[in-house]
Amino acid sequence: MRILVTGGAGFVGSHLCERLIKEGHDVICLDNFFTGSKKNIIHLMDSHFELVRHDIIEPILLEVDRIYNLACPASPVHYQYNPVKTIKTSVAGTINMLGLAKRVRARILQASTSEVYGDPHVHPQTEDYWGNVNPIGIRSCYDEGKRVAETLMMDYHRQNGVDIRIIRIFNTYGPRMAENDGRVVSNFILQALRNEDITVYGDGSQTRSFCYVSDLVEGMIRMMECPGFIGPVNLGNPVENTILEFAEKIIDLTGSKSRIIFNPLPQDDPKQRRPSISLAEEKLGWKPSVTLESGLRMTVEYFVGQIAKR
Repeated sequence: MRILVTGGAGFVGSHLCERLIKEGHDVICLDNFFTGSKKNIIHLMDSHFELVRHDIIEPILLEVDRIYNLACPASPVHYQYNPVKTIKTSVAGTINMLGLAKRVRARILQASTSEVYGDPHVHPQTEDYWGNVNPIGIRSCYDEGKRVAETLMMDYHRQNGVDIRIIRIFNTYGPRMAENDGRVVSNFILQALRNEDITVYGDGSQTRSFCYVSDLVEGMIRMMECPGFIGPVNLGNPVENTILEFAEKIIDLTGSKSRIIFNPLPQDDPKQRRPSISLAEEKLGWKPSVTLESGLRMTVEYFVGQIAKR
């Protein structure tokens, strides 16, 4: 098939492009390189891979069979840098991709997020929970943008018969994460490798669940090719860790001399985050297979390599 991946030069997108090429598909990668990087996809440059510098806020005409819509900065540092642009990417960008899917009768998968649940009152989070999001907070450009993207997907499906899929991605990590994205995995690993203080926000009792990128990509492809199930479906690892436990684990893994220090918790930062994946297990036969220990080892190895290149 001819497959379009928006945000294909990003962390998750590049792994998805790589996997789709291995499966024999022709891949068109669309990216405006705000958070994506050519180094993530340079090794894919062959006859089955095409790179187009393009911002999905602007329409584009292509002939494709499948669209994975991943384009949108996903870390607070990046999505709060230009919040108006962030929400435009989720709203205008999704409208453009849905218009394309409608015209060429392509199936489209929307990469939504666990952030649609906000700071949840339900734990673990199930797909039928409507969330607790602050619509006027500093994170709302991302949270509400993704919620509107889901609305658009459902309305194009109901009104125009567009073939859609919706996934909600929980914290994902692995090689090719951006060093400057301000997210907990890359922050902690880099601070540990440099023997700098590890910065924990709040008292470290807030929880997150971390899914290795190859597990996520497997779930995405299964969802895209699943007949008759449009979602939304949670894709994430149901093993929950406190941020403090996570910091200690990384210090152990890296043999770091770093100390842990505590800073104030940012506004609207969720206290708990863990997916219920029973729907993904039932409909897709999917669950994560990479343990946190082995996934972190591979991620640490990647960052050691990046530091050595300087």
